[in-house]
Amino acid sequence: MSAPGQPRPVTLLTDYGLADSFVGVLHGVIAGICPQARVIDLSHGVGRQDVRGGAVTLAQAIPYMPVGVHVAIVDPTVGSARRAVVIETRDGRLFVGPDNGLLWPAVEASGGPVRAVEISRSPWRMEPVSATFHGRDIFAPVAAHLASGAPLAQAGEELACHALERLTIAGPWMHAGEMIVTVAGVDSFGNVQLAAGAGDLSALGVRPGDSVRITAPAAAGQVATVARSFADVAPGQALIFLDSAGRLAIALNLADAAARLGLREGDEVRLSAPGGP
Repeated sequence: MSAPGQPRPVTLLTDYGLADSFVGVLHGVIAGICPQARVIDLSHGVGRQDVRGGAVTLAQAIPYMPVGVHVAIVDPTVGSARRAVVIETRDGRLFVGPDNGLLWPAVEASGGPVRAVEISRSPWRMEPVSATFHGRDIFAPVAAHLASGAPLAQAGEELACHALERLTIAGPWMHAGEMIVTVAGVDSFGNVQLAAGAGDLSALGVRPGDSVRITAPAAAGQVATVARSFADVAPGQALIFLDSAGRLAIALNLADAAARLGLREGDEVRLSAPGGP
């Protein structure tokens, strides 16, 4: 939480990349309205139009961010009738972005919503509003005013929290002795994060040091070791480990697991103990 009288910090997450000026323009708009606000670039490398991937990244990072104004923009339907919103959460955070489910997992991780405001026609927006760059014309200026301490009630029109778009990540389930789990994301090293936690492996009856068989699009019988970290297996060997976000993940020591297994976000992976189905 920022000190009394100090601007709230602002975090930015987008799928804009860094090759164009889009991210710099967001910084410029915020600086023009609230130059004292600290801006943290959480990520601009979310896959293009990958709402689910952006939602996972935001939700996993938000516990480590200072309480502030959190802008997230992955917006495939920009310019349509989709709403632009600010959501206040129980822990005092303000999430700013499109109402397409992108914000929801992070909102839940922050205690759930207590208030929501629709900002498509916010008095703080820049005019004229581009049909394709709401990051510049709506989200950044609204975030900057909120960072400066302006009341949320002035940002736009009240919106019932139950009307907000929700996005959920399906957990693992068992079928015929196999655990079926969804790929939650793939990082730049090719490590494959699963929508499962440490306790889920117990359903397979495996423990650290045991082997698990992986069935994936490009691998019908890859065997991985349940391990603590990459160096616990030989170079090129597969492991299943608990990553820094507390999720199960598949990796190859010094290699790209996603490429070898043919996995992308949203794919299903089947895990089974040796001797299983």
